[in-house]
Amino acid sequence: MRLHVEHTTVYRYASPVAYSVQYLRLTPRSGPRQTVIDWQLALPGPAQYCTDAWGNVLHVLTLDHPHDEISIHAHGEVETEGDGLQAEDDGLPPLLFLRETSLTGADAAIRDFAQTFQQAIVQDRQAGLGLMMEGLLERMPYEGGSTEVATCAAEAFAGGRGVCQDHTQVFVAACRSLGLPARYVSGYLYTGDSTHVASHAWAEVWLGQGWLGFDISNQRHPGMGHLKLAIGLDYLDACPIRGVRRGGGQEAMQAVARVSQADQ
Repeated sequence: MRLHVEHTTVYRYASPVAYSVQYLRLTPRSGPRQTVIDWQLALPGPAQYCTDAWGNVLHVLTLDHPHDEISIHAHGEVETEGDGLQAEDDGLPPLLFLRETSLTGADAAIRDFAQTFQQAIVQDRQAGLGLMMEGLLERMPYEGGSTEVATCAAEAFAGGRGVCQDHTQVFVAACRSLGLPARYVSGYLYTGDSTHVASHAWAEVWLGQGWLGFDISNQRHPGMGHLKLAIGLDYLDACPIRGVRRGGGQEAMQAVARVSQADQ
């Protein structure tokens, strides 16, 4: 399936910002399940291109002059393929993804939850993880606005509600508590429904011969409608935009992402 993406993010500030740096993980890479046909970034200034520690494409946008608005636009086309085990070699040891972070630390409640599925996972890892995915959504129904960007896995789990970011971080924390390497994935989701949020997050778990994705919010393995942007230990490693600034006062941010099926 060929997907077309339009993603615009605009930051507006109450007073001029003297200096800002934005870290942009807005450019997908070609891999086993996707091939980048064309991708462009429209930015308010030149950006330094590099690859981060996780192999993600990273652009660093530095604005060292006063500004009261930043507009960032990403657009392009990517050919995606079906779901399944990804036997990709990205040069990263899977055991690296056993590390906890401040956002993915498993507290006693998450560990207890994961333990209820341990026997099923030992018997059949993929099927058992599928059961844990189902159990997590039952325990934490999707509810927009119920958490914030800084909400950690333990807080979201205790609250019993969350969005795709929370589902992913709790699932990752639960997997790591069972000794299974798991990582956070940011990207886009095409559903054919223009009212559905296009920016998305899901988890990938190492099954010994490759990574398998788990989209907890949608109760499925990622398929042709999923377009991967970045990976990491948690949201902060893989989020599309993250930055710092000096000055500016109150900030207002507006983001619109649309994914459509491109004409063949």
